[in-house]
Amino acid sequence: MTDTIIEPVIENPPVVFTQAHIGWTAWLHPLSEDELTERHYVALVDKARAKSSYFALLVRDPDILEARTKTDIDIFYNTKDGLPRAERELAAAATSRLNGCILCASVHARFASQYSKRSDDVQKLLDEGVSADLGERWNAIVSASIALTATPPAFDADHVQQLRTVGLSDEEISDVIHGAAFFNWANRLMLSIGEPTPAA
Repeated sequence: MTDTIIEPVIENPPVVFTQAHIGWTAWLHPLSEDELTERHYVALVDKARAKSSYFALLVRDPDILEARTKTDIDIFYNTKDGLPRAERELAAAATSRLNGCILCASVHARFASQYSKRSDDVQKLLDEGVSADLGERWNAIVSASIALTATPPAFDADHVQQLRTVGLSDEEISDVIHGAAFFNWANRLMLSIGEPTPAA
């Protein structure tokens, strides 16, 4: 006799892009907190992530999760030099908007709003999509981010020149690339193993 996995039925799942808090549920079984070992907690980096079904699922492979989390933290939190945090979050939000990842878009749109104080422009990105006019600098960041998202070879010297024209240094351009590339991968992972839910 085999166990039957019953997919959760999500009532009123989020279907529009929003800056509001929403939830997420895994289609596979995350580890429960009482199953976590010290190695799992090291991989989570932040113990509070044990309450997230996303991280509780990914921690089944602690080595991969630890590397993923440290990469994520370095891209978005190591802002002593390079691109301002708001624009790193903008790159992630634009990537998530193009990929259709409602949860990731909501998280990174909130951060972009928080750090830029441009909530209306961030909402415009969510409402109108990646073709929204957000001003020259933000348009260049979005354009580069979605080129990498669609297919990496679509990102070319013209995007780099456009970013330089609006004032980005090579180090800041590198930050745009890392933010978009990381979330292009993260969106595809999240979209393949679960779905957004209403806020808990």
